[in-house]
Amino acid sequence: MTNGIIIIHKEQDYTSADVVALLRGMFGQRKIGHTGTLDPNATGVLPVCLGSATKLCDMLTDQTKEYHATLELGKESDTQDVWGTVTQKDPSLWQHLTKEEICAAAATFQGVYDQLPPMYSAVKIGGKRLYELARAGKEVERKTRSVTIYEIEVLSVNLPNVELRVRCSKGTYIRTLIADLGEKLGCGAVMSALIRTSSGGFDLSQAYTLEQVQEMKDTGRLLETVLPVDSCFMEYPAIKVKEAYMDRLYNGNYLFERMVSGMNGEKFRYEAYPESITEFRIYDIHGTFCGIYFWDAAHENLHVRKMFLPM
Repeated sequence: MTNGIIIIHKEQDYTSADVVALLRGMFGQRKIGHTGTLDPNATGVLPVCLGSATKLCDMLTDQTKEYHATLELGKESDTQDVWGTVTQKDPSLWQHLTKEEICAAAATFQGVYDQLPPMYSAVKIGGKRLYELARAGKEVERKTRSVTIYEIEVLSVNLPNVELRVRCSKGTYIRTLIADLGEKLGCGAVMSALIRTSSGGFDLSQAYTLEQVQEMKDTGRLLETVLPVDSCFMEYPAIKVKEAYMDRLYNGNYLFERMVSGMNGEKFRYEAYPESITEFRIYDIHGTFCGIYFWDAAHENLHVRKMFLPM
């Protein structure tokens, strides 16, 4: 079984589930999962986890994402994008706007703000996806959710079109952000294009299209597309268990300082690390990545955060 992460450049009209299904066929294994839904009309970075890396799915989903979005002013639709049914259109509402006014309005969304999930979304209410209810012509009451916009930048203005760069927390709907911006500007707005440029620390430079993955498979180079599981944790120092304590590691037991060493065999002393360092990549004596351990100051030993033993 292949264990690792493949970064897909999802193309338009594919769902995240479509990507997973196609990769299962290419890799010949069932244990594959994506790290958060990307709308069919959106493109860009979609990290996909294979084998033991599927334990990463929730961790990568929680991380910061960055998007480049294009919006069209003076329109509203039932889906908050150009692919829905237009419910309002009035060019006269945006013609007076200046770039300075648009930038000022966009800046007000930076920080934490309460966002109402759109009806056309995968959010569940009463066991039903909102988009299922929307397609049935039903609209239900939804609760707002706090999301964080770390950065929002107006890249260009060519009225009625505006390009944005947004760096945000998980759970942020960019088309809803655009609709909210249109409301603040008093003219309405719909999303007309969306590309996710980074997710979970990965960016487009590392991404393969599905066609490229298939080409790599056809030429016997499929595994070259897969990043190792520990590539997600390079900011954590690496340590390894001593041979006598391999079973303790494999069983996810706690480890004392004397049971581990640096990767070159040097003595491990937690106090030698800066206070900001609390988590470690841990390997067995063969150099196989096994998991993430954290320092438990109360007991002065290392405890497992999550294991990633190869399958």
